[in-house]
Amino acid sequence: MASGPALSIDISAKRFAGASQPLLADLELAIASSSVVALVGPSGVGKSTLLRVIAGIDTAFSGDVLIAGVAAHQASTPGFVFQDPRLLPWLTAAHNIMAVDPAISAEVAQAALARVGLADAGALYPHQLSGGMQRRVALARAFSVNARLLLLDEPFVSLDRTLVDEIQQLFLQLVAQTRPTVIFVSHLIDDAARLADRAVLFDGRPAQIVADIALPIPPAQRDDATLTDYRAQLDAAGRQPYSV
Repeated sequence: MASGPALSIDISAKRFAGASQPLLADLELAIASSSVVALVGPSGVGKSTLLRVIAGIDTAFSGDVLIAGVAAHQASTPGFVFQDPRLLPWLTAAHNIMAVDPAISAEVAQAALARVGLADAGALYPHQLSGGMQRRVALARAFSVNARLLLLDEPFVSLDRTLVDEIQQLFLQLVAQTRPTVIFVSHLIDDAARLADRAVLFDGRPAQIVADIALPIPPAQRDDATLTDYRAQLDAAGRQPYSV
């Protein structure tokens, strides 16, 4: 018997108090295990809100979100990378990783830092780390909990191009090593073209899915021609009927 989706979303409405209309409406989505899905759309469309609903942080909506068949707010906590690293300033890099799960030992935290190229940074505090190093710690922390579902909210925002390339390559390496189901939010089609095997485009108010596009060539095998083709597909789809 085939297993069900890793994530099943059926949201009839998500509305904030006092709002005249829902932010999200009539949203149905099933995501397969070990897939990497990009949620793409303009800023403010509701992508980050959807991510919080999936994480079980926001439960004020009409509908169902199931993680491996279990209601999101009752399921195992997914790994989460926020737009900013959100490192605890009073803890070292290693202890920031250990703080998310009592089962994470100092040795496991050190190994997680080593995987992201920070083997010598375990004793440093956040203020002693560059912005790029803080992003690396945040990735190490998310992947160290061995969650089968990882959620990333604009993880590459506010970085220069060199750092974006560096963090994206690191992200792909960690995904290849651990094979979780990944959902990441971005307002850039380029992030989806480079990293995802499926792109779901949102727009409108209330936000709805305007395109759902498979990107089957593995990221490590995507040459410039493939990336150009994927960007063109996503750009064209995003303009029917909305611009992404």
